[in-house]
Amino acid sequence: MNLAPYDSHQQGWTRRDAAHLLWRTQCGASETEITRATGDGLEKTLDRLLTPPEEDAAFAEAAALLRQTASDSDNIEPLKTWWLYRMTAGPSPLKEKMCLFWHNLFATSNVKVRSARHMGAQNDLIRTHALGDFKALLAGMARDVAMLIWLDGNANRLRSPNENFAREVMELFTLGVGNYTEADIKEAARAFTGWHVRNDQFWFNRLQHDAGTKGIFSESGNFDGDDVLRLCLKHEACPRFIAMRLLKEFVMPHPDESAIAALARCIRAHDFQMAPVLRELFGSQLFFSASARHSLIKSPVQFVLGTYRALDVRPNLKTTAQIIAGLGQDLFQPPTVKGWEGGRLWITSATLLQRANFAASLTNSDTYGKIGAPLISIEQQAELLLARDADTSPAATYFDKASGSRDDRVRGALHLILTMPEFQTT
Repeated sequence: MNLAPYDSHQQGWTRRDAAHLLWRTQCGASETEITRATGDGLEKTLDRLLTPPEEDAAFAEAAALLRQTASDSDNIEPLKTWWLYRMTAGPSPLKEKMCLFWHNLFATSNVKVRSARHMGAQNDLIRTHALGDFKALLAGMARDVAMLIWLDGNANRLRSPNENFAREVMELFTLGVGNYTEADIKEAARAFTGWHVRNDQFWFNRLQHDAGTKGIFSESGNFDGDDVLRLCLKHEACPRFIAMRLLKEFVMPHPDESAIAALARCIRAHDFQMAPVLRELFGSQLFFSASARHSLIKSPVQFVLGTYRALDVRPNLKTTAQIIAGLGQDLFQPPTVKGWEGGRLWITSATLLQRANFAASLTNSDTYGKIGAPLISIEQQAELLLARDADTSPAATYFDKASGSRDDRVRGALHLILTMPEFQTT
């Protein structure tokens, strides 16, 4: 299937269409947001999602205080709460979701970097280009201090090139396995020699840079690191690689060749500018197809923060960071250079039990935050949270037959809805 525009006027634009768009492009959707998107229609909603507003003074002040705590302590835990605050209260949920997407692509872990300041600076870099120019983001990452520490930049020296960054820039950042040779890696490593860190800043160590001729992708020249990035971006595999990652993140777990090829053409046509690419993707027949809907297993961030958004939870950010990490997505600390592989790996017998325990705690205590949304009927709760036809009779039966106040029975039924298999996907 190609990226032909979805004709929301001819097809009809429903609350379920709006919910599908919002759940995929941000972490969940509230009743108010779904109602607004339903009334505004597809194009106007895409305009709003892709045009981040200015941060208001109150949000900016609160975010700055959280960030200052992380900076003063140089502790990664306050930095997690800072980012979660941006995700839950910030004015641009799509930008934050794209930050998480790029964080997983350029997977860098504080376990090795050991600096909240450097990890925060990398996150700032990602946010600057999250909806913008992938070329600029890639160039920034090649000089990013956290990345250089993570992939041993200072060990990449004239007489003993270290291949770590050169390998990952091809395998994990731009091309994918099978689209380069070991010789390309070795030559690219020579081009990046001397790209070091000194005094907590990027430093081009000219004395350790190999200024000789290199041969990469059948081209030769006195290439430096920027030339390697240019050659990777020029490679026909690069837009296909980014297309595959975007499709698996936002559309479906196993995109077919036609979808990959269509999105790759779109990426090349827009010269790696993400906003117009995302507009075409999120406004396509593919995105709204039956095979795409409810096909993605929610990541821990999507599961927890999506629940919060739907129920207007005022979260405890510290315990939220802990439960998200416990479910397998520890922010700023991805497990390997490959990031979180996600998909079905998000669900195990252990994490499914943890998801159920989270739902129980959220609906019965203030451990993770206080539910602010009114406790509406079971039918309305199911429509809000599931946005599809599903058997909610166990929740309805519980509400009808359980003892206790109406609020207690609604909370119990809500807990059952949050543990349904249908709520684990989006």
